[in-house]
Amino acid sequence: MGLIDLHCHILPGVDDGSKDMKMSLAMARVAVKQGISHILVTPHHMDGRYLNHRQDVIARTTAFQSALDDAKIPLTVFPGQEVHLTGDLLKAVAADDILFMDEGNRYLLLELPHSGIPEYTGNVIFELKLRNITPVIAHPERNHGIQRNPARLYDLVKMGCLTQLTSGSYLGIFGDDVERLTEKIICSNLGFVLASDAHNFAGRRFLMAAAFDKLARQFGENRARQFNENAKAMINGENVAMPELREISAAKRRKFWLF
Repeated sequence: MGLIDLHCHILPGVDDGSKDMKMSLAMARVAVKQGISHILVTPHHMDGRYLNHRQDVIARTTAFQSALDDAKIPLTVFPGQEVHLTGDLLKAVAADDILFMDEGNRYLLLELPHSGIPEYTGNVIFELKLRNITPVIAHPERNHGIQRNPARLYDLVKMGCLTQLTSGSYLGIFGDDVERLTEKIICSNLGFVLASDAHNFAGRRFLMAAAFDKLARQFGENRARQFNENAKAMINGENVAMPELREISAAKRRKFWLF
């Protein structure tokens, strides 16, 4: 089994990712070279800028798979969405306009606002869990609220969420602070899968092979294998192994001595 990428903006012409089919096919060739065999395409949905309705994404994903097959690119794609947390999320679920990470509607890739964690987040998660839906928090290491107080992520996972960390974050693409926080999340068993969140060929690129190499070096081959097994479990709607969770240790304050 190759690597499974559960967060990728490779679908052409739907958001701030790939601009057209030519770019999408070029990105697909890079993905295959990275060792990726399966991609969940996850265009932005309900983020205030983009709306990518369920049926539209399914149709576009089918067309993209046909283009991949015609180009003889050995990559399998599945329709999905990166669903933004809004007060209308539960209505969209009820209206059957949400694509889940699996066909059984068990796992939902959920993006929090970058600026923080809204007050109603807990209520929405509670309602999703009542519907047997497990939110998978997209790139929590880049959320400003979690950056300010990493204990918030522990609380979200204890509520029943899982998390998707970004390969570029783990490799320092978004700065040293984000890289260190990503490492702490993994060390605390609060990270479950690595995904590319690839948008283009510049900063927001795949980097999956390098991220898994680092994961194996830093935390062992078993952890790297488990992350990809978790991705497989999510896309198949199966149980994800739950390790013993730990709170992220707060940074030690420097002591200043007066003489």
